[in-house]
Amino acid sequence: MRRSRVSERQLCDAVAEMQRGLVDADLGGGIVKKRVAMKDRGKSAGARTLIATNRGDRWLFLYAFEKAERANITLKELNALQQVAQLFLDLRPEDLNQYAMHWALQEICHEQKIVH
Repeated sequence: MRRSRVSERQLCDAVAEMQRGLVDADLGGGIVKKRVAMKDRGKSAGARTLIATNRGDRWLFLYAFEKAERANITLKELNALQQVAQLFLDLRPEDLNQYAMHWALQEICHEQKIVH
């Protein structure tokens, strides 16, 4: 599978939409799915982003795939993502910052303070 071309700006815009209640699917376990438009394609033919969230101050991008590449994730993948989501959603902010220093986590949307 190719790497998705979802930009930081697209992720920030997607989170802003979800904060207004525009979630495409609640997959359970703190995981939501949001469609993102890709260049020359609308949202329905674009990418799917999977985000872990407490629907408050924590929105963690976990995975993206383009609809042209695959229809959906498997149940096994969803279960694994739900476990990862709970790990990060249960962390205190200072512990999350430690993970960001030692893992490949990157904070985006700094000015909006919405994505970790």
